[in-house]
Amino acid sequence: QVQLVESGGGLVQAGGSLRLSCAASGRTFSSYAMGWFRQAPGKEREFVAAISWSGGSTYYADSVKGRFTISRDNAKYTVYLQMNSLKPEDTAVYYCAAKGSGSFYYTEAYRYWGQGTQVTVSS
Repeated sequence: QVQLVESGGGLVQAGGSLRLSCAASGRTFSSYAMGWFRQAPGKEREFVAAISWSGGSTYYADSVKGRFTISRDNAKYTVYLQMNSLKPEDTAVYYCAAKGSGSFYYTEAYRYWGQGTQVTVSS
């Protein structure tokens, strides 16, 4: 069992930056690939970024590539999402998740989820 707690969300103006953190419980954290997803009102949850268990491989949605960076610190049981050049369309609840088997890009592949943190980007 892995418990995940996101933090770092908030209100920011367009063009600004935020860094989200996801703290995990359990010493098995380093064995999981991790992902970030987001869900805007009235929309389905969508893939944002993912990182392999070692941090050696990263994956991004086209909509955030070049603006967002995912990273992890296994010693601190934490995964991060650095978000730069934020746009109003990035407004959503952001979730981190620990991956089981399957594609990085699909929610069905992830076993454990945090409760989410709200990110609001004003224009």
